[in-house]
Amino acid sequence: MTTLTSVAPASLAGKTVLITAAAQGIGRASALACLAAGADVVATDIQTSGLESLMDEAPPSTRLRTARLDVRDTDAINALAAALPPLHGLFNCAGFVHHGSVLDCDEAAWDFSMDLNVKSMLRTLRAFLPGMLAESQRTGAGASVLNMASMASSVKGFPLRFAYGATKAAVIGLTKSIAADYVRQGLRCNALCPGTVDTPSLRGRIAAAPDPAQAEKDFIARQPMGRLATVADIAPLVVFLLSDASRFITGQAVSVDGGVTI
Repeated sequence: MTTLTSVAPASLAGKTVLITAAAQGIGRASALACLAAGADVVATDIQTSGLESLMDEAPPSTRLRTARLDVRDTDAINALAAALPPLHGLFNCAGFVHHGSVLDCDEAAWDFSMDLNVKSMLRTLRAFLPGMLAESQRTGAGASVLNMASMASSVKGFPLRFAYGATKAAVIGLTKSIAADYVRQGLRCNALCPGTVDTPSLRGRIAAAPDPAQAEKDFIARQPMGRLATVADIAPLVVFLLSDASRFITGQAVSVDGGVTI
C-alpha cells in the first residue's frame, strides 16, 4: 500500500528565476507571483518604465532586480548571463501576435515573428542553460525552463493566426526537444499554453479592430467559461511549473485555456 506522506508546496525559496517580457501582462504577474513564492527574480523587458513600476509594486522585503533586455539581441543576452549567478528557473515569456492569414504575412512579418517568438528562446537557452545545468549538477536540485506557447499552436488552429500559430507550435517542439535532451541532467522544460488573457497586448489588438466592442465580444465568445482569463489565472501555474512541486513534469504543453480545447 502506498501512503502519501507529503505534498511539496509550490515554493521558489532559494531559487533565482529570470523572466522575459516582465514589464506587463503575464510576465509582470508572474514576476510578482514568483517573488511571493520566495524567489530571487530577475525581471527583464525592453520597457524600462514598466520595470520601474514593477520595482515600486514589489514588496520591499523581496529580492527583485530588473534589467533592460532585448531578447532579439544575442550579445545583450550573453552579457546578462555572464553578470548573473546561475539560474534555477527561466520563463521565456516574450512574444508577439501577428494578425492575419498566410496571404497577409509577408517574409518580413514572418521573420519578425519567428525571431521574437522562437529564436529569442534559442538565444536565452544557449546563454543560460550551461549555468543552469552546472548548478543542477552541483547541488542535486533540479532546474526548470518554461516557454510561452499558446492554445493557438499545434494544440488548436485559430483563424487569422498563421504566423502566431506556426511560431507557437515551434515553441512546443523546441520545448519537447530540450526536455528530451536534458531530462537525465536534472533539467525540466515545459510549455505554457494560455487561452485568451486580458492583457495590455490583447487590449491593444481590441482597440485596433474596426469595431472594438464587437472584437471584445468575439474574444469572450470563444471562451467556454464566458470570460477572458486574467493574469491571476495564469501566474500560479507559472510558479508551479518553475517549482519543485512539478518535479515529475517535463516536456509537456500545459493548457490553461478556460475549456477552449475540451
